[in-house]
Amino acid sequence: MNPVEVAFDPGNTRAAFRIFHPKGNIVTAEMIRALTQAVESISQNPHLQLVSIEGTGGDFSFGASIPEHAPSEIGVVLPEAHALIYALLDLPAVTAAIVRGRCLGGGFEIALACDFIFAGESASFGLPEIALGVFPPAASALLPPRIGAARATSAILTGRPLPAADWLRTGLLEAVVPDASLSATVDQWYEAHLKPRSAAALRHATAAARLSIQRHVRAILPELERLYLSDLMQCEDAAEGIAAFLDKRAPKWADR
Repeated sequence: MNPVEVAFDPGNTRAAFRIFHPKGNIVTAEMIRALTQAVESISQNPHLQLVSIEGTGGDFSFGASIPEHAPSEIGVVLPEAHALIYALLDLPAVTAAIVRGRCLGGGFEIALACDFIFAGESASFGLPEIALGVFPPAASALLPPRIGAARATSAILTGRPLPAADWLRTGLLEAVVPDASLSATVDQWYEAHLKPRSAAALRHATAAARLSIQRHVRAILPELERLYLSDLMQCEDAAEGIAAFLDKRAPKWADR
């Protein structure tokens, strides 16, 4: 199965991306490239009103591929992941993440780059990177302007996953509904709020609504990427956290 499947409605006004990996829709380099290509392939469609992203199966995504975050690979993977974030923020159509089950780490970062997040009651969101001795650069740029610095700091530094109902109270989620109703809820929301509108008007309104977060992310994400690759990845604990996870053991931190 392809890591990304793309489907359109009959009028080409809606595009749906479904991400797939046999273990929890892990965000691999292959998936990142496929998603970026899919975004770029639809970006010139003048009739497009809504692009949605959802996971195949019971979870949105367990997060980024841990082996690909080893020091030998992350220098290639991280800039490509951030290029996907920029592409989503630049896409001239409304974007929505449709989330069931776990939405963690790199998967959560993809959802954060969307204009809206719709969640099923089974959904939980978290940034567990700190347990691996690292941090989430894209989430560190995207989350504070969306929910406030204090809540974002808690999410980044504790790494604890929280249920959708807790995130709804932060204002991050557009809706939380029973999983069985999630697709119908998004359809009804689209029919009520986007379908009657001019696609041209939506493009310009979307650009206006995103302008501040686009500028914020483009201003600080390159610095966060540098902090991660040039500083953090020189620390022994960053390599130890990844190795411990792969070896299925507790990490032995050197604090350096």
